[in-house]
Amino acid sequence: MNILVWHVHGSWLTSFVQGPYTFLVPVTPDHGPDGLGRARTWRWPDTVREATPGELRDAPIDLMVLQRPHEIELAHRWTGRRPGVDVPAVYVEHNCPDASAVDTRHPLADRTDVTLVHVTHFNRLMWDNGRAPAAVIEHGVIDPGPLWTGEEPRAAVVVNEPVRRGRTTGTDLLPVFARAAPLDVFGMGTAGLADRLGLPPDRCRTRDLPQGELHPAMARCRLYLHPVRWTSLGLSLLEAMFLGMPVVALDATEVREAVPDGAGVVSNRIDVLEDAVRRFIADPAYARATGEAARAAVQARYGERRFRDDWERLIKEVTR
Repeated sequence: MNILVWHVHGSWLTSFVQGPYTFLVPVTPDHGPDGLGRARTWRWPDTVREATPGELRDAPIDLMVLQRPHEIELAHRWTGRRPGVDVPAVYVEHNCPDASAVDTRHPLADRTDVTLVHVTHFNRLMWDNGRAPAAVIEHGVIDPGPLWTGEEPRAAVVVNEPVRRGRTTGTDLLPVFARAAPLDVFGMGTAGLADRLGLPPDRCRTRDLPQGELHPAMARCRLYLHPVRWTSLGLSLLEAMFLGMPVVALDATEVREAVPDGAGVVSNRIDVLEDAVRRFIADPAYARATGEAARAAVQARYGERRFRDDWERLIKEVTR
């Protein structure tokens, strides 16, 4: 089976392309958003093959996996085939609604020929899916191993473009948490964050690392902090749990489902979260035990094998 899928979310796609198929990933000369091609920072199998728009015109395609609204027209233009009409198609919705969840209708809500796949049950509930057949396939993460050492009494945060995204990612809360522990903020567009927040450099270090260096660097921190207010369940949170890190997180969106009791501290009370950060910093043994519970929980629910099995069932259903 040949599956057409755009390189949009590298972490998610890394798990998806482990399946037993050939994956056609569009590539353009400028390697722009619609033609990134193969990943350069993740390890993908040889079954992931780049294809130019011209090559897609004649390529055999058994399933189209769409992730952005404009890909419906783009797929038709580049392949000459209509998603959901000429070729089976699914649409993976990675995000929560940007505006009011009460009033936000999904772009595919009026279509019945493309299955809408949400990555969390929260997302499915918040979007108005209309007539679209909707399913949920929760994240699956390739296990990086129990790398946690917690040797540095710091809290790790992973967020891209924290200044631009502001309250969405809880950037405004970082000065509060910096009182409880110095922060290591990993991600793209983090340079100058300490100055923007009025924090001393040692209380808010920023690091934009290659993917291969990210997990070991996170794992040296005592805990993982997830101050996100409104976004889909972050893969970085799940990855931190796989590393064996204790987590402190806002009780928002799908977090409560991912972090059961004993695997971390989840609350919407800032004082409770601050106290949790301080306790993990002060008590490495408690941090280790909590991180071990977090790893066991995430392995049970968000493992790569379960993810692949869920997709295998859906693909067979959609393409039969």
